[in-house]
Amino acid sequence: MTPNPEAAVAVLGAATVVGTVAVVALAKSRAALSRRCAELSAQTAEQSQALAALQAREVAQFEELRHLVSSRLPAAALHLISDHHPVPGALLDDGSDYAAQIQAAHDLFVESLVDERGRIDAAARAALRGACTAIQAQSFRLQTLVDDLQRDCRDPEVLQEYFRIDQLNERVLRLVQKAAIVSGSWPGLVRPDTHLPDVVAGATSRLHGFERVQVHTKLPAGGVGVVGRAAEPVAVACAELMANALESSRGDLAVEVTLLQTDNGSVCVQIDDAGKGMTREAVARGTRLVAGANAGNLLITELGDPPALGFAAIGQLVADHGFHVSVDQVSPYGGVRAVLAVPKHLLTTIDETAEPPSAMAAMPTPAPRTPIPPVTAVSAEPAEGLRDVSAPSASDAHTLPQRRRRSGSSRGRSLTRAPRPVDPEEAGTAWGDFEQAVAAGRDGTESENKDKS
Repeated sequence: MTPNPEAAVAVLGAATVVGTVAVVALAKSRAALSRRCAELSAQTAEQSQALAALQAREVAQFEELRHLVSSRLPAAALHLISDHHPVPGALLDDGSDYAAQIQAAHDLFVESLVDERGRIDAAARAALRGACTAIQAQSFRLQTLVDDLQRDCRDPEVLQEYFRIDQLNERVLRLVQKAAIVSGSWPGLVRPDTHLPDVVAGATSRLHGFERVQVHTKLPAGGVGVVGRAAEPVAVACAELMANALESSRGDLAVEVTLLQTDNGSVCVQIDDAGKGMTREAVARGTRLVAGANAGNLLITELGDPPALGFAAIGQLVADHGFHVSVDQVSPYGGVRAVLAVPKHLLTTIDETAEPPSAMAAMPTPAPRTPIPPVTAVSAEPAEGLRDVSAPSASDAHTLPQRRRRSGSSRGRSLTRAPRPVDPEEAGTAWGDFEQAVAAGRDGTESENKDKS
């Protein structure tokens, strides 16, 4: 069979076309595969970057959570106790949902902690208030018993021991009283309208080291007193301020207490000590406590261990009764000057004749006496030709000093005093007191002789 050249050429052409088409298709397939591989590589890189970002975000969130638990929450708890403890901020502050959730968790913890502390403090106040009320009642009964024993005792040595027991009981009462006030109770004692010097004297008698307190009064005459509802609170505040002055100075240094009246009608009790003073932090804390602005929100757990109740009790009394206390001044002796100001609406006038101050109250310092100049005798003009040697002439004005004569009448007049009028009632009272003292001394002597026999 003879091959057909045309058919062979046709077949070869067809094979060539088919091969060409196959080559083109293969090239396109390879190009598509290359593009797909490139796309897959890009997607893989993006996915790797996204995965790395997610891992970094997870690490950052974990660190934020650890920072919240280990640093921020404990610092927030300490900050509630004292403002001097700083609270660190969040590590993530990008406004994301996670940062908002972390801050919400922080705020919820603080709120829950405040509520729990308030609940615990309320329970502690109730327990302390109940205990203080019971102790106050027994201490007042003991004080009444000691007073009766003092009135009936005739032995001076035993009487001195009764005085020591009474003063020790007063100190115990002061400690219980301020704890009761801080826990929400009342001072536990009702007074009538009382002379201000008597209020300060009563406050002084409650202190250990009361002999170091020197009270001076510059009050005007007329019986300045404190109304009954504020007398005991003012006494408690004075006692705590004087106790702080005694405790902050050495045992051989005096504490100066001055009573004075200001131009606006208020009366001030000024307490100066010669101690080391207070630091800036202590002054700020003391000023905040005695101001009484946040007395209702004060927690007993914030007052230290053991709690320092003095300034807190003053702040509670200031908030309840309206007088003012400051402890931010420096005394002239380098210590602290505390000032208690009693406003006009808490003051009254007490008749000193009907209700005289107690014998222990400070008396006003008498004004210095003005010296009485000698009265010179008026004589007539000297006779002509005679010269009074007491009148120096112009010629001897710059020579020897002249001696001036004194008349006998002038000396007699300078020593003369007008007789003081006698009050019959005052004289009768003094004589009655004298007779009672003589009778008491006679009874004491007779009892001593009987004991010896």
